[in-house]
Amino acid sequence: MADETHIAEYDDDNIFAKILRGEIPATRLYEDDDVIAIMDVMPQAPGHVLVIPRKPSRNLLDADPVVVGKAMAVVQKMARAVKTAFAADGVFIAQFNEPAAGQTVFHLHFHVIPRHEGVDLKRHSGVMEDSAVLSANAEKIREQL
Repeated sequence: MADETHIAEYDDDNIFAKILRGEIPATRLYEDDDVIAIMDVMPQAPGHVLVIPRKPSRNLLDADPVVVGKAMAVVQKMARAVKTAFAADGVFIAQFNEPAAGQTVFHLHFHVIPRHEGVDLKRHSGVMEDSAVLSANAEKIREQL
């Protein structure tokens, strides 16, 4: 039987690590010494934000609890901002751990998605949103921060 407690090694070549190092551009909304918040390039709804701790970990299972706490404070800040910016009825917060749970990028991150009654989430497809749309949505959020 496989060791149920084994956690795979962190891959420093993942897309969020590259964004954190400035190797890949991102529409940044917020950053401090511990966390960044960016627009999701494949949003499931207008205003879909990702909150990404700077400290490397694959996901919640191997993350430092202090890092998680700092990230959650930014998740809350972003949730309030996107709810107001998009006149949303609610905000969906998601965080996936390992492939069986739907995780596809193995650097801890949180999805913050404004929700409207009666409007389904789009699929997290391989189609990137137009950069002008992302920039316009980012400006709406920044105005609320």
